[in-house]
Order: sequence, then structure tokens, then C-alpha cells
Amino acid sequence: MTQIEIKLTDGSEVRRTVEIDKDKIVTQEETGEPAEVDAVEGRVEAKMKRIEGKAKERVAQGLGDEELAEEARDLKAEGERDLQEEREKEREKEKE
Repeated sequence: MTQIEIKLTDGSEVRRTVEIDKDKIVTQEETGEPAEVDAVEGRVEAKMKRIEGKAKERVAQGLGDEELAEEARDLKAEGERDLQEEREKEREKEKE
């Protein structure tokens, strides 16, 4: 038996006792389903690359550093490609 306590948005609490049959539990590993945190990780990394690229681009403009500006553009483009790939992966999973 497990006691579950839920706090509602109005500040009230609900407590329930539930019984979990351990033989009926199926893990994400067993189903092959990725954890939600893993599903968004690629998207987050791609967006961070874009942000870093934009920041470097602004710094490069301020410094007049063409080499840094090129590096920034490459990083930003890589982030855009990665983000597009992640979106395509998500669409494919939704079709399944």
C-alpha cells in the first residue's frame, strides 16, 4: 500500500491510499519508450547552440572579428540543422 498526497492549486490537499501490483508495472525500458527528459534533450541542445551562435555573432560584430563571426554563423547554422532534425524525429514518432 502506498499513500499519495496531492496538493491542489487552491491550496487544499487530497490523500489517497493505493495498491500497486508490482507484477503489472511495465518500465519505459521494457517498452522501448524514451523518457520525456531524453525526448527534449536534443531540442534543448540545438536551441542552446543557436543562442550561443547569436551571442557570439553580436560579440564578433562589436569586436569587428570576422573569424569569430564566421564561427558564430557556423554554430548558429548547426543549431538550426539540429533543431530541424529533432523536429523531424518528433513528427516520425507521432506517426507511429
